[in-house]
Amino acid sequence: MELHGPTHIGDILKDRNIILKGADAATAKGFTQVPNFLLKSKKLSSGDKLAFAMLLSYAWQNDFCFPGQIRLGIDMGLHETNVRRHLKSLEANGLLTIKRRGQGKTNIYELNLKPRKL
Repeated sequence: MELHGPTHIGDILKDRNIILKGADAATAKGFTQVPNFLLKSKKLSSGDKLAFAMLLSYAWQNDFCFPGQIRLGIDMGLHETNVRRHLKSLEANGLLTIKRRGQGKTNIYELNLKPRKL
């Protein structure tokens, strides 16, 4: 599309192939940007990718987060046993560092956005 003068937003939006209905996507409940290297990784399962995205959604203002595995499981639609498997995979691939704080306390999760090659 060649541009001559100002382009109207309506002209840009008419060519969309994904349509968001309902509340404004940027303000309803926020959104999470997931790095493309993660989405395209052949080493990670879809559950691993979802776990990373969920952790990113919790940590959007900080460099770390500390949701419980039960909370992660509820948000991911998985049993906490499966959540632990995905967290271990992320840790093994250098994307996550888990700091255990002791009995009855949630772990602290540090996400690595510059991992070794995936």
